Amino acid sequence: MTRLGLNVPNLITLTRLMSVPLMIWLIVGERFGTAFCVFAGAGLSDALDGFIAKRFDCRTRLGALLDPAADKALLSSVYVALVFAELLPNWLVILVVFRDVTIIGGFVLLHTMAAPRKFDPLYISKLNTLVQISLVAYVLGRKAFGFPDGPVTDVLVAMTAMTTVLSGLSYLVRWARLLAGAEQPS
Repeated sequence: MTRLGLNVPNLITLTRLMSVPLMIWLIVGERFGTAFCVFAGAGLSDALDGFIAKRFDCRTRLGALLDPAADKALLSSVYVALVFAELLPNWLVILVVFRDVTIIGGFVLLHTMAAPRKFDPLYISKLNTLVQISLVAYVLGRKAFGFPDGPVTDVLVAMTAMTTVLSGLSYLVRWARLLAGAEQPS
């Protein structure tokens, strides 16, 4: 490991982060099959970097910051690109991006005011991420492989909206409790 904290898991994460412009270009250019494959590869890289970091005990502070940043950058960018491709409703993308911006802002605010050491993601946030990823994969897969649009899209959009709102509200409650001193950071 170097002084910067660059190691194999962090390099994998950086590769995922660098795939963001490619994903946007592929979606806007209507290259949905390739976009689906790159998105799947990004998902696999997320699992792989985490596995390597834990299995070989090479977790770093850089990785702890870079991994969620890469995930948020990728998902938010893909959602915005899917709006430009007219494959997702504007209101949903505004909701998803607003939640991510709020979480990042809250994280920075808490570190500035309360200086907590570590925040574990909330269960609802993990579920929200899974639903968001499922919606993107389904929409890209549908366009890539010619599946008809139907109720699955509507259900995934509704689930994404619901878990996004619940996750955002849960973080707001958690932060309020932390700032009030009713909860300690993990």
